[in-house]
Amino acid sequence: MTLTFMTLTFAAQAQTKSAPAAKPAAPSEDAQLYRNTTFGFRYPIPYGWVDRTKEMLEGNDAKKGDLLLAVFERPPDATGDTINSAVVIASESAASISRPQDSRGLPGPAHGACNRKRLQGVGEPYSLEVESRQLLRADFVKVRSDKLAMRQCTLVLLAKGQIVSFTFIAGSDEELDDLMDGLHFVAAKASAH
Repeated sequence: MTLTFMTLTFAAQAQTKSAPAAKPAAPSEDAQLYRNTTFGFRYPIPYGWVDRTKEMLEGNDAKKGDLLLAVFERPPDATGDTINSAVVIASESAASISRPQDSRGLPGPAHGACNRKRLQGVGEPYSLEVESRQLLRADFVKVRSDKLAMRQCTLVLLAKGQIVSFTFIAGSDEELDDLMDGLHFVAAKASAH
């Protein structure tokens, strides 16, 4: 499975029991700032979150893509009473996606990963502009109990011949919005012609 769509499988690592979701730590002045100059974005890692990027890179095939950032509210293997909020950012060559799309506009691997993890699509994927960047947004939900549901939003950016996916996982729409609000793009430099 490619890294871009591997982010969909992280949802399964959000171990839960059956209590209402707690709000994740909001990005703050104390947050570590992840900067990516290649694709021109930054993301503040909430204070106290666990960075598992290096551990998750071990054993991955670099030819298939790059895991840029994988941070979690608590360690992915730790169980808890809430959804383990997460932000996972990955990229891969746009040329590596040659599989047909499903009826919702998702490439084959994304559709398959959603089905395997029992993620249900919420509405149709749609295009949106974020700070002058065109992105594709797809939302998913996985009901864990009658009181607890995992929400996932994946934003996809096509830049420099790469597909960059930004996946946000949270226990509520409000938490998801808070996590997504941290993503910022830097202004593209004008050419010197």
